[in-house]
Amino acid sequence: MADSIKEILWGNLDFRGLKDNHEFKEDSVREVIILPLLKFLGYGENNIVRSLTLQHPFLKIGSNKKYPIHLVPDYILRIENRYAWVLDAKGPRENLLDEDYVGQVYSYAVHPEIRSNYFALCNGIEFSLYRTDGNNEPILFFQLDEIDFYIDKLKNLLSSNSFQIGKQVVYESTRKSDFDYLKQRLPGEVIAHKQTAKRHFGVHGYFTKQSWDIVQTYIKNFTLPGDVVLDPFGGSGVTAIEALMTNRQGINVDINPMAIFMVDALTTCVNQQELITAFNEIKTKYLKKEPKTDEEIKEALQNYPQPKPIKLARGSDVPTADLLFSDKQKAQLGLLKHLILKQKSDSVRKTLMLMFSGLLTKINLTYHQSSDRSEGRGNASAFAYYRYRIAPHPVELEVMKYYEIRLKKILEAKKELRYYINEQTSDHLKIVKGSATDLHFIPSESIDYIYTDPPYGAKIPYLDLSAMWNAWLDLDVTEEDFKNEAIEGGDHSKTKKEYNTLIAKSIQEMYRVLKFDRWMSFVFAHKDPEFWHLIIDTAERCGFEYVGAVPQKNGQSSFKKRQHPFTVLSGQLIINFKKVRNPKAIMKAHLGMEMADVVMQTIEGVIAKNNGATLEQINDELIVKGLELGFLDLLKKEYTDLTPILMNNFDYDEQNETFYIRKNTKFATHIDVKLRIKYFLTSFLRRMERENKPVTFDEIILEVIPLLKNGTTPENQTILSVLEDIGQRSGDNYWTLKKSGTQLELFSQL
Repeated sequence: MADSIKEILWGNLDFRGLKDNHEFKEDSVREVIILPLLKFLGYGENNIVRSLTLQHPFLKIGSNKKYPIHLVPDYILRIENRYAWVLDAKGPRENLLDEDYVGQVYSYAVHPEIRSNYFALCNGIEFSLYRTDGNNEPILFFQLDEIDFYIDKLKNLLSSNSFQIGKQVVYESTRKSDFDYLKQRLPGEVIAHKQTAKRHFGVHGYFTKQSWDIVQTYIKNFTLPGDVVLDPFGGSGVTAIEALMTNRQGINVDINPMAIFMVDALTTCVNQQELITAFNEIKTKYLKKEPKTDEEIKEALQNYPQPKPIKLARGSDVPTADLLFSDKQKAQLGLLKHLILKQKSDSVRKTLMLMFSGLLTKINLTYHQSSDRSEGRGNASAFAYYRYRIAPHPVELEVMKYYEIRLKKILEAKKELRYYINEQTSDHLKIVKGSATDLHFIPSESIDYIYTDPPYGAKIPYLDLSAMWNAWLDLDVTEEDFKNEAIEGGDHSKTKKEYNTLIAKSIQEMYRVLKFDRWMSFVFAHKDPEFWHLIIDTAERCGFEYVGAVPQKNGQSSFKKRQHPFTVLSGQLIINFKKVRNPKAIMKAHLGMEMADVVMQTIEGVIAKNNGATLEQINDELIVKGLELGFLDLLKKEYTDLTPILMNNFDYDEQNETFYIRKNTKFATHIDVKLRIKYFLTSFLRRMERENKPVTFDEIILEVIPLLKNGTTPENQTILSVLEDIGQRSGDNYWTLKKSGTQLELFSQL
């Protein structure tokens, strides 16, 4: 296949890392990103006018207004003595949709000396194009790492040999004809920037959220613009929203009415000025009537809406949700809700209620304020401790002050969303309250990609913990909802068997709705290998083919992780499957060694490779090895908790939460060097085979040597002799595993 346009223009440039590269600034965007693009569009040196100084046609400065203001656009593209379009560069951390930036470049384009019909902005990561005679919405907006899908449209609009002044173009999705779904490689670990997306961070808290850039990377890797992306455990809607943010379609399914309310309200199109006007009216009326005295509070409790007395789960400090608030908090929140519900516009009212729901996180008796941070910096116990725990010293925060902060947050979020989620794209998003075990409303083989983050066993009882919000939002959770919630434990005391059954049913439904030759990415984080075996075994039984698992950090460690470093995992594995007509099953390995040796060999290997390893790294390595080498079924029977093994056999540094080989010791397993080589070679070659990555002998050496450095380090010839025994050459210098029957004699005698 020919090189992609992205590779032709920019080689192997890592667009994902540009925001973190503080050496890559606006000048780098101009030289590294923009110039190759302009040349590709057919513009030579004579066509590119750089940094032309223009005098502002109206404004001057100085005491006598005699000094002109100069405008200096980065690029003006000229064709036959006429200016075709204007392009301005911004730094990678700048928002191209910022109204000030758009207005700035617009002023260049409409200047009397320029008068171009088009103007564009580029920050090295995104490209946006506008018409000067249009509204303030771009007619084309895309991320540069997906330029292959938009290059035809871009050339049609802006190339030097096809430019037409006055041409009116409506944006349509472009499909890349040579895109092969099954040949897509697994993404590597993504550096998470969870808090940089205002659409997901700051509007409303939730119990778990995937980092938007991780989700977006996977969506762009496995799909084309226009494809349909499903998340049957949708939660706060990160997957569905990021699908729309990349010009795909999204389906968000969740059993929790609170989650459905959040996604629906966040993606509702609302007029910004109408929202601000409504807020200001509510603020004025609220401050005039705010109940503060005992008498005013008593009267407000009788006249304004109050939270439902929803029964709370066992272990809560109070029996019902209404007792999670003081009388003063209930009186003031009741007044605010009363004023919100009087709004006539459905979209305004829905958005104001989303702000109200987000406010509840702080205005309650379980709000734990951080002692070392400023006022208002803390969290509700449902998010921090996964239970309703009354704060030792409850704080009374000002309702309207923090409600106004909610307004700022929602305006920022809506601003990010407005180009991709609007009246014209509303049919691209489907939000459904339902169970992942029953997706009857989705036709079979109609989904292009599934990215989902299901509940992890007994970690979080979502429905139980949503009671505080549901009590104020008048959202009902039925017994049927509790029955179908895929968790272990909770107030309904679900067993591991029940959880396993629900997860298995959901995987069956995902298989049914996914198209053939498409992918499913299943996010999971659990210490117990039994759950991993359940997922893999169920997926294979349904017909999925396992391809590979990618260890992925999800941003900053949670409070729960800091509290319980040995029982809570801060990272996760993203397990990737494909639905093909002739799936290959994972071969079961005849280990030829004790299970304890396999576990110790893996632990020592990852510690040696990384010069120390965290619990997450060890757990991920053991699970991935179990998947790749086919002994996960054995692992689940004997090792549900690694903590005793780790604490008894390795040194632990509490400060950086890392395990090390004990001083003055070697490998505890004392396995023959050839067996150790065979173990790591087999795992590596299997993973490369599943990910469709050719691997050279040099790459094999670089992978295997670090894993063996705490034992007797072998010569390259020793590795080659083992490689020739289990592998075969492919092409000039590539290696793959030998194909020999249905089982692999991994640790048979050499």
